Amino acid sequence: MHKNERSLPETVLVSIRGRNARKAKSEQRKRADDTEMVVASYNVHKCIGVDRKFDPERTARVIREISPDVIALQEADNRFGDRAGLLDLARLEMETGLVPVPIAGNGKGHGWRGNVLLFKRGTVRDVHQIKLPGLEPRGALVAEIDLDDKPTLRVIAAHLGLLRRSRSEQARVVLDIMSSADERPTLLLGDLNEWRLGNRSSLNTLHTTFGPLPPAVPTFPSSLPLLALDRIMANRHGMISAVEAHDTPLSRVASDHLPLTAFVRL
Repeated sequence: MHKNERSLPETVLVSIRGRNARKAKSEQRKRADDTEMVVASYNVHKCIGVDRKFDPERTARVIREISPDVIALQEADNRFGDRAGLLDLARLEMETGLVPVPIAGNGKGHGWRGNVLLFKRGTVRDVHQIKLPGLEPRGALVAEIDLDDKPTLRVIAAHLGLLRRSRSEQARVVLDIMSSADERPTLLLGDLNEWRLGNRSSLNTLHTTFGPLPPAVPTFPSSLPLLALDRIMANRHGMISAVEAHDTPLSRVASDHLPLTAFVRL
């Protein structure tokens, strides 16, 4: 018994031992007050669960569980063909109050290259669709939102590539977006596809603007999260008070990623 446990990778042991503790902490954590927002990032895996079933309604139920004020979705459109959207956004808005940030020329798709940004109670001031470099069709959606009773928030919703070199180039594009003299509160959220930490990480260049980064929280694979592929970062210290995986029986099966949530104070 002890011999078998020692043969497992250390990361697997840490995930097994820490999962119940993370769940208990998540269940106890609530908004401190009305000035805190719940922000989330969720790679919905084209609404295909780990059971290989295509079930957009199940994906929508996970989003309802989170009850976010702002959420970025990745892989919410078909990747090929007409790139049609996969969720019933009208029903989702009716049930949650979440509305998608409008984008240009999306055809039947929900978002820009599978990235969808939804929010409650506010007005979109500006939107930019950024094509990211690399071999894969990747993009970022940059929106400035006037949230009710809060300062204007810039949100960069991105899905970075699988190749390390591409991620490094894409991270530099994100920094170029942030090079403006207007240093308004900014969140970067999405599936950044980087499991390495420290000096080996392709996201190291982001530290200059978004560092020190919040702790990396494992979200992949959803059945036993080992890798922190999904991230939520802010350009201001103290803006993010907590980052947690939304780990529930439903979220473990609805996608191969767990949603990542954060409590944000503007």
